[in-house]
Amino acid sequence: MKHRTLLKSEDFAVANQHVAVRYFEARTERGARRYSAEILLAPGDHIILDDDSVKSLETRATRLVPATIYSRRLARLDAA
Repeated sequence: MKHRTLLKSEDFAVANQHVAVRYFEARTERGARRYSAEILLAPGDHIILDDDSVKSLETRATRLVPATIYSRRLARLDAA
């Protein structure tokens, strides 16, 4: 999979933090479609999700973004 096509972008607001999510489509060498979501938490800090459908990626991103933000904040509190 060399070429990705941007399908859409959206922004999540969680606890006064904005997180950008971009959804891409790619074709495998056999011609199948694969989808990915790039979640940008901060510069140099991102998560990539892969799936067979955009709908599934949207559902996963909706759950993952807030959970990640809150868990990282808790980890910082525990470290302090």
